[in-house]
Amino acid sequence: MKKNIAILMGGFSKEAEVSLKSAAVVAQHLNKDKYVPYRVRIDREQWVYVDDQEKEYPINRDDFSVTINGDKITFAAVFNAIHGTPGEDGYMQAYFQLIGLPLTGCSMYASALTFNKRDMLSVLKPFGIQSAPSYYLNKGEHYQTADILAKVGLPCFVKANRSGSSIGVYKVNEEASLTEAIEKAFEVDDEILIESFLNGTEVSVGVISYRGEVKVLPITEIISENEFFDYQAKYEGKSKEITPARLSPEMTARVNALAARVYHLLKMEGYSRSEFIIVNETPYLLEMNTTPGLSEASILPQQARVAGISLTELFESEIERVLGC
Repeated sequence: MKKNIAILMGGFSKEAEVSLKSAAVVAQHLNKDKYVPYRVRIDREQWVYVDDQEKEYPINRDDFSVTINGDKITFAAVFNAIHGTPGEDGYMQAYFQLIGLPLTGCSMYASALTFNKRDMLSVLKPFGIQSAPSYYLNKGEHYQTADILAKVGLPCFVKANRSGSSIGVYKVNEEASLTEAIEKAFEVDDEILIESFLNGTEVSVGVISYRGEVKVLPITEIISENEFFDYQAKYEGKSKEITPARLSPEMTARVNALAARVYHLLKMEGYSRSEFIIVNETPYLLEMNTTPGLSEASILPQQARVAGISLTELFESEIERVLGC
């Protein structure tokens, strides 16, 4: 008998548009011999199942069921395709854990920790994981730009702490622009971090749970046409992505081992994509995404394809994992 699979999409952040595209790809590529996909949009105002004609049916939040033409539909598992809050920061993970419904991806704690850039980097620092020099700032806190730049220098990056898709990220080349960048970042989150600019080779590494094993996917080298790998570069074709990356065998092995170690240290499960910048033969961790983009053009699916894994196989493996099959 086919299993009903809910595919979460939408969310509360500016990444909702990207999430809708990811969910559509998941629905398209699920193995239809095994699963029946149901796209479920999560908004602040409502949770609804959206059928192929875009008709909406409200979700019963008591048990995450939906009633269609008098028939109650329940789900065997839920596939998480929400980028940003509430799908990538622990909230949906906590909800589904409480109602006892399997959800793809990592645990509530791992999700919340990795979504908070400064907390994740702080947790990993005692284990020797290198990251850029940084300065933390909370909204309303008094600061002096001179104090910040004394620690991070110029150029630097101002980043909304809990955000994805490079939303709320600004590169600052001169002190006169720093205050404006801080104010813009605070429009996205009330916590920010300001990091030193690392001039090196940017790479992205997918690490996934696949068929019972932790698998490191081929590394992607990122060359942005813009000043950095921003929203345009990620989603509007303003970057060149080379998979596998043009690294030496020794550096490839080193980055692979480091990405796998970070995955294990954070007790990750499911999909992850970690970003590093290699400076003078040293990889520096920038962040980890636990609900990476899943469109055919997204980095993780590109890496899976190079590894010989189709989208259907990639999605089925994760669903089977959470179902305990």
